[in-house]
Amino acid sequence: MKSAKQLIGSVMLKEGLKYLEKDPIKNIPKLMNWADRLITEENHRETLESFKEIWDNPDNNWHKFIERLFTEIHPNVRNKFIMNFFINSSVLGLPLAKKLKKKHDCNIPWAILMDPTAACNLKCKGCWAAEYNKTDSMDYELLDRIITEGKELGTYMYIYSGGEPLVRKDDLIKLAKEHDDCMFLAFTNATLVDEDFAKKLQDVGNFALAISVEGFEKSTDMRRGEGTYNKVMDAMKILREYGIGFGFSTCYHRENTEDIGSEEYIDFMVEKGCMFGWYFTYMPLGKDAILELLAKPEQREFMYHRVREMREEKPIFVMDFWNDGEYVEGCIAGGRNYLHINASGDVEPCAFIHYSNVNIKDVSLLEALKSPIFKEYKKGQPFNDNHLRPCPLLDNPDRLKKMVNKSGAKSTQPIDKESVEELTDKCQMVSKNWAKKAEVLWKERAEKKKKMRL
Repeated sequence: MKSAKQLIGSVMLKEGLKYLEKDPIKNIPKLMNWADRLITEENHRETLESFKEIWDNPDNNWHKFIERLFTEIHPNVRNKFIMNFFINSSVLGLPLAKKLKKKHDCNIPWAILMDPTAACNLKCKGCWAAEYNKTDSMDYELLDRIITEGKELGTYMYIYSGGEPLVRKDDLIKLAKEHDDCMFLAFTNATLVDEDFAKKLQDVGNFALAISVEGFEKSTDMRRGEGTYNKVMDAMKILREYGIGFGFSTCYHRENTEDIGSEEYIDFMVEKGCMFGWYFTYMPLGKDAILELLAKPEQREFMYHRVREMREEKPIFVMDFWNDGEYVEGCIAGGRNYLHINASGDVEPCAFIHYSNVNIKDVSLLEALKSPIFKEYKKGQPFNDNHLRPCPLLDNPDRLKKMVNKSGAKSTQPIDKESVEELTDKCQMVSKNWAKKAEVLWKERAEKKKKMRL
C-alpha cells in the first residue's frame, strides 16, 4: 500500500507528465521543478541539480541523450520509466530500504535479479546458465510473491535473466501489468522478439530489454550461433519502431574487447536505438568455462578508459559492471544493491556467485537477506579498499572462498557442483595481474581528485 507521500507524489508527477506531453523539450525544466518537491535524500537533490545544469547546455551529450528519450521513446514507455524508475524505485523506495536495513541489520536491495526459467533457445559458448536444469522454473505465483515482498522492503526494480526469460514472456507481461508501480528489465537474446510482443511492451510501458550482443556479426555468431546477429538486428528495428526502451548487454573477453570498445561499435548501437549499454567481462563459471576467453589486464584497462570516454561523448548511458566499482564503493551484490534468485529458487548473492543457504520457496525474501552468506557479504563489503577491484571472485578470490566456507553455503550448480576452491583457483592469476593495473589507476584517480580540490 502506498504511503501518503507516495500518493501525493504520484498525483503531482502524473499531472506534470500530462503537461510535459504538450511540448516535451520546452517543459522539461518545469518537470524537474516538480520533482524537486518530492526529494528527501540529499544525493538525489545533487543529481537533480546536475540534470538542470545539463539541460542548460544543448551541446552536452547528456542533453542530447535526454532529447533522445523524449523523441524516440513512446510516451507511455517514457512516462512509466520516469514514474517507476526515478520516483518509486529511487526517490521513494531507497529511503524505505535504508530504514529497514538499519532495523533488520541486513542489506536491502535496490533491484532483484531473478530467472523465471532456465530454459533457453540458444546454446552459447562458455555460458554458465547452460549448466542449469532446463526444466527449472519459478511459477507465476512465486514470481508475484517475490515482487510483492520486495515492494514492502522498498524494492521497485526487477530484472530477469535465465535461461532466456522471454520463453516466459506472457507471464512477464502479466507481472508488469499487475505491478504497474515497478520497473522491469529483461536480459534477452532477443530472438523471440516480434511485433506482437513489442506492442504489449508499449501497452504496459514499464518493461525494458537489455539485448545480448557480442559485438558485430562475426563475434556474436561465434558465441551465440550462426544467424543470431541478424535476428538481434531485426529485434532492435522492431523495438525502435514501437518506441520501446532497450539497450545492449555485451560481454567483453579476449577475442572481442577492441571491437566492442570501439567508436564504431558504440555509434552503431546508438544508431540502432539503444538507450543504454551494459558491459560485463567474461567470468569462468562452471565446467564448460573457457579460460582462454578471460580478458587480459590491459583489455580491462582499455575498457575502463573507453567507458568513461563514451559517457563524456555519446548520447547513451553506458555502464561497466566491474570497472564502475569506484562510483558505488565496491561490490553491489549480496543484497547491498541487488541479489539473484535462480530458476530453482536458490537465493544467491550475485548472478556470478552460485552459492546459497536458502531457497525462496521455503523462506521469505527478508529471511533470505538474513541468511549466512548474505550476512558475510554485508560484513565484508567493500572487499577491497581499491574499488577498481570490487569483485570477491574475479578480484579478491580468497575473500569469496572464506565467505562461502564460513557461511556453509552450498553450490547451486546442479550439474557439476563446482566447489568454491575450484572456482576461485581459476581467478587467482587474473586477480593478481589486474591488481597491478588497478593500483596504478587508483593512484591516478586519487591525484586527479586532489588537483580538483585545489
